[in-house]
Amino acid sequence: MDPGAMHIQMPAAAAAATIPESSSDQEKKPGAATAAARPVDKTLSGASDLLKLLPTGTVLAFQALAPSFSNHGVCHTANRYLVLALIAGCALSCVLLSFTDSVVGRDGRLYYGAATLRGFYPFNFAGTTPEERDAAFSRDLSGLRATALDVVHAVFSAVVFLAVALADASIQGCLFPDAGPDVRELLVNLPLGAGFLSSMVFMIFPTTRKSIGYTDMTPHAQQ
Repeated sequence: MDPGAMHIQMPAAAAAATIPESSSDQEKKPGAATAAARPVDKTLSGASDLLKLLPTGTVLAFQALAPSFSNHGVCHTANRYLVLALIAGCALSCVLLSFTDSVVGRDGRLYYGAATLRGFYPFNFAGTTPEERDAAFSRDLSGLRATALDVVHAVFSAVVFLAVALADASIQGCLFPDAGPDVRELLVNLPLGAGFLSSMVFMIFPTTRKSIGYTDMTPHAQQ
């Protein structure tokens, strides 16, 4: 080595800046695809949580018919009418099923029925007089009559279903084909807001109904 030669030592920071990132470091950074998928994941997560608050049969019917009725998001005028009729019918089903209940009779059979302002009327019970009902059931069926709490649950069940329906991609493409970014963002966050509000209402005002099609199908025991 020539002792008269000039030696230049690069600063540590500059040397570190010149070292290219390894492929493993580049893989750790989230890509644009991951960021774009987050709204979709948020919508699917919110919608899946809301399904637990709805009648199973109504949800299955909607999921089975929505892709066909909406033509997978490519809607004509007839498809829009079919989609609107489907949403209205399923929402009405959620409301009506909120006023149903089940009870076990003295014979050990399970009876489903409708709760009205006057009492509980079983569907699969042949008796018509109050005496026949008293003989068939050990509890007073008038205690299962409809109340204001049932109305609250019915309304919020419909709200939850509408949020789930509007979160469906094919329904969005059919009913909101020219939606801007603001509307898209609203549709993404709507299930989350509706789920939070409905969960709070159902938690603060719980119901003892064993309604048809809901997750908790354990009937009322004999009393």
